[in-house]
Amino acid sequence: MTDVAQPLVDELAASIQARVLNGEIPTGTRLRQETLAAEFGVSRTPVREALRKLQASGLVEVQPNRGALVRGPTAREVREAYEVRAELEGLAAELAASRIRDEELRRLRRAQALFRHSVATLLDWRSARDGREAPPGDAHDEWIAGNDLFHSAIQHAAANERLRATLTDLHRSFPRDLTWISLEENAGLLEENVAQHEAILDAIESHDPAVARRRMVEHVSRAGELVTRRFEERSP
Repeated sequence: MTDVAQPLVDELAASIQARVLNGEIPTGTRLRQETLAAEFGVSRTPVREALRKLQASGLVEVQPNRGALVRGPTAREVREAYEVRAELEGLAAELAASRIRDEELRRLRRAQALFRHSVATLLDWRSARDGREAPPGDAHDEWIAGNDLFHSAIQHAAANERLRATLTDLHRSFPRDLTWISLEENAGLLEENVAQHEAILDAIESHDPAVARRRMVEHVSRAGELVTRRFEERSP
């Protein structure tokens, strides 16, 4: 596999993984290389490498001459991942509260403003639906961007590269899009999510490490509860 093709492999793997994790591709589905290659408009080689990458993460099981069987995460695995993530992100918030610089704080405020706006857009759509089955794509994209920027700004301000690398690796297996799927149809949960971000921001602005950590742990744990419940409801 050449360096030129690796970004394509990563993109294909991320796309397949997201579809498995959000339920679009159910556990037990058999993925054929030729079918995926035709769907994505690529050759079978990057598809084969993407499936091998997903097998290494435990998401699929590649079977000779039979394609790949989707394993998918169990509710227990999701719960355990969020338990770890809550503690790690709590540590990041604690460190950020004592180390954050003015420019990093401005970045965090901008991220929260974007996040707040995305939720307001979605709530406006919910109160005046025009027959669309799904929320506007820009609300989804803006929510993901705002949420990612908020969490990444805190991790950057924590100034601990090992911590950032560990969280990045964890997020590759359980992307934050799962939280969006659990929240998008519930106005109360969306508003709660924004309020949790505001509370974390306030604690970091106040340079209160203990409170920042506690609020972040509560925030991520709450998201974990919602996502785990969704997986439990989908389980046979």
